[in-house]
Amino acid sequence: MARFRALIVGAGGMGRAWGHNLNNHPDVDVVGWVDVRPGAAEEACHVVGLTGILASTEFKTSLCQLQPDFVVDVTPPEVHSQITIESLRAGIPVLGEKPMASSMEEARQMVAASDEAGKLYMVSQSRRYDGRLKGYRRLVESLGQLGILNADFYIGAHFGGFRDEMPSPLVLDMAIHTFDAARYLCASDPVAVYAEEFNPAWSWYQGDACASAIFEMANGVRFTYRGSWCAEGLATSWESSWRAVGERGSANWDGYDDIRAEVVRSKGGFHSEMELAFGEAETVPAGIAGSLAEFLEALETGNTPMGECHDNIKSLAMVFGAIESAATARRVEIRI
Repeated sequence: MARFRALIVGAGGMGRAWGHNLNNHPDVDVVGWVDVRPGAAEEACHVVGLTGILASTEFKTSLCQLQPDFVVDVTPPEVHSQITIESLRAGIPVLGEKPMASSMEEARQMVAASDEAGKLYMVSQSRRYDGRLKGYRRLVESLGQLGILNADFYIGAHFGGFRDEMPSPLVLDMAIHTFDAARYLCASDPVAVYAEEFNPAWSWYQGDACASAIFEMANGVRFTYRGSWCAEGLATSWESSWRAVGERGSANWDGYDDIRAEVVRSKGGFHSEMELAFGEAETVPAGIAGSLAEFLEALETGNTPMGECHDNIKSLAMVFGAIESAATARRVEIRI
């Protein structure tokens, strides 16, 4: 018998991905699935291959009846605070999808609920679980004191649906992955931001699909983000294209498998003498499988996982700080 009993809330596309993820883990039994849409949970169970579990439209009733060991929240962002806070108040840990919440006020309430309950709330910032990112971080650390970190994200994404109508589709829905990765790479937290959002004439989005932002980090690093979701051609990786500049050299990662640096061998003359170095990807459980593995380890050991709410709220604050800066055309201090 598995050690952990899970209740999934949300049966959309990402919910089904989590269903497969949980169903494939030897230490997890999915005991229930909830979605407010009649029949959605039942259909998801059939697709994933789960039988003999509770499929329902009623979250509170399912939570009380099943008393799971943890809840996986894969609802839309505007519902995250409700599901998370109710679960935590019932004494049940939560593993939730990003973004943490649809506002900073909601996010603060969720962190407070975790404190009051003394239970773990972790956000699945799944793109941190990438062996290439970890390999790049090791290479960046070899540069000594870091001063500059740049990320470029250019993809022409024709989603259709709700993203086409969002007010800030790039920053709200996608940029948090890059912002969170930046915090991870420079091992620091945001202090302030100046940002602009805009929408080219050819964009198929109603809201601003492009953004530029400069973040000041607590350790003095300047992190610069440039991105577009309506950039046709020469697409970057979904992980962005990166450049880091430190006291002993510079390191690039193309977001795929090319992780390299030029490191100072000797100084003197107009240019320092450089030597080429390569980073190696680590072998780690990737994506949401990595999130789940670290969450379960945290439940067992009490260790603090990446994405724990007190930390992840800082990545969310970068998103809302950038949106506020773009709206007010001024530098905005990041408030947690």
